[in-house]
Amino acid sequence: MSGRSGTKGAGFSLDPLRDRWAVAPGWARWTVYLLLIAGALLLPSQAIGSFMAPSDTDWPTMLSDEIGIYVLLAIGLNVVVGMAGLLDLGYVAFYAVGGYTIAIFATKYHWSFWETLLLAILFAALAGVLLGAPTLRLRGDYLAIVTLGFGEIVRKTAQNMNYVNGPRGIQGIPHPPSLSEWTIPGLEVQPFKYGLLDSRPYYYLLVFFIIVAIIFVKRLERSRVGRAWAAIREDEDAAELMGVPTFKFKLAAFAIGAAIGGSGGVVFAAKQTSINPDNFQFMVSALILAAVVLGGSGNIPGVVLGAFVLSWLPERFRELNDYRMLIFGVALVAMMIFRPEGLWPSRQRKAEFAEGSGGMGTMGAEVPGPGTAAAEVTK
Repeated sequence: MSGRSGTKGAGFSLDPLRDRWAVAPGWARWTVYLLLIAGALLLPSQAIGSFMAPSDTDWPTMLSDEIGIYVLLAIGLNVVVGMAGLLDLGYVAFYAVGGYTIAIFATKYHWSFWETLLLAILFAALAGVLLGAPTLRLRGDYLAIVTLGFGEIVRKTAQNMNYVNGPRGIQGIPHPPSLSEWTIPGLEVQPFKYGLLDSRPYYYLLVFFIIVAIIFVKRLERSRVGRAWAAIREDEDAAELMGVPTFKFKLAAFAIGAAIGGSGGVVFAAKQTSINPDNFQFMVSALILAAVVLGGSGNIPGVVLGAFVLSWLPERFRELNDYRMLIFGVALVAMMIFRPEGLWPSRQRKAEFAEGSGGMGTMGAEVPGPGTAAAEVTK
């Protein structure tokens, strides 16, 4: 059986669109980029919120508290899982490091938002290095278990530490400083005035962070670092034999992904003005990982789409009460059965699935999918 047989039943294909995009001139690409940014900035309007959110839910709040945060975290986790092929089940720990950094330094030492943002990114990256240095020689499920434990250690430490008020958490975290009183004509929105009443400025701040993260990650993906990550993901032993310093590049993936997660924790804490250990449960890590896999691990547009769908659907159908989570779970299971490569996978990831690697390096290679060449070998 051909190695491509595992993708025959995948449904619709985005390959024609990719072919046209590959030969598109620069001005057409920039036009699409600007239109996407404009669409993201117009997303909080009430006209869109009237059908995107339940009648009793504030759409801009839903965008800033759920969707924007999940998209930013998914981009960060995609560096680790999608690009380097390392399964991280404790990603929420870096999110917590960012949140607690601004909480401590803003309330106890009166640092400004932008100062604590830079410090939180640095601390989160350092946490990624501290986690990765002793553990990245492990692979597969062993690495997953260690990262899961790290996430719980961070949460339990915060829960039992008097310095951060234990389970009560930290209150009185200041909002970001308002940059101006300028109002967007026609929308009556002050995008740089942060407070309790309007969630849209926080959403615009998250959009800015998301754009910066995407640009940074895409440039890395096309560099020597990105090629090293791809080699590690596909076959770490072969990459090492070819002279790739695998440990160094895996450590870099952990640090970069952690830094992006830390920035998300800063925005979350500044928006909520208070945090506690219950904000950083394991379920957050699980949902972000599900968003990466659902959208298309390794493909940034797919990851953004997956995070949006995963955070939006449960809130949109909240009126179904407990049944919404049942339906949501069934939909995820069906998705993994009929389109395991995700909603919007890259061609390279589809090829990896066809070869039985599951798109997750050695972790996925241990469980070849049905109908793949790897599965045939084991019969």
